[in-house]
Amino acid sequence: MTGTPAPLQYFDREFQVDAIKILPGQYHAARQGAITTVLGSCVSTCLWDPLERIGGMNHFMLPGDTASPGSPWAESARFGVYAMEVLINDMLRMGADRRRMVAKVFGGAQLLAGFDRLDVGAKNSEFVLEFLRVEGIRVVAKDLMDVCPRKVHFFVDSGKVQVKRLSLTPSDPVQKREREYLSRLAGKGGGDVEIFRAPG
Repeated sequence: MTGTPAPLQYFDREFQVDAIKILPGQYHAARQGAITTVLGSCVSTCLWDPLERIGGMNHFMLPGDTASPGSPWAESARFGVYAMEVLINDMLRMGADRRRMVAKVFGGAQLLAGFDRLDVGAKNSEFVLEFLRVEGIRVVAKDLMDVCPRKVHFFVDSGKVQVKRLSLTPSDPVQKREREYLSRLAGKGGGDVEIFRAPG
């Protein structure tokens, strides 16, 4: 996505594996190592081809085509579809077969207090499940919605995913990051709608 930095490469000491950390608006596909992210209202889809052992993960903040044409969300809502399509296409270029892909989906928590126009987490969750159903990609695991952030590790070699539920603190950095990112997206097609209204 334009203006989004490249994912961070690092060595994960906990799991002793080379890893890629992705943030909102990013995605990554690989044949080895781990891909990790921390989710609040955002959703990540882990896609895996079990024969070629090619896997990928995305991290998106806005749902797919859930807005009416006149809605201020209509332009911004393209990002969920974009996140899915670019990840699938990247995996296909690496040799994965769309017919073999399976999915594990995570996130969609109700985390953004004061955001009263739309439950972003619920809309993201609804979108990704419907997208995968329409595309014929089987969902083999999911942990969606609720009210807690999640840390996700996807191990590409095996297709396994570890999810850790995190405590939500009043100054949670996940909330702050997601608010900033969604505000930037609103400027790319959100009209004059105020995306966030701080409590109080």
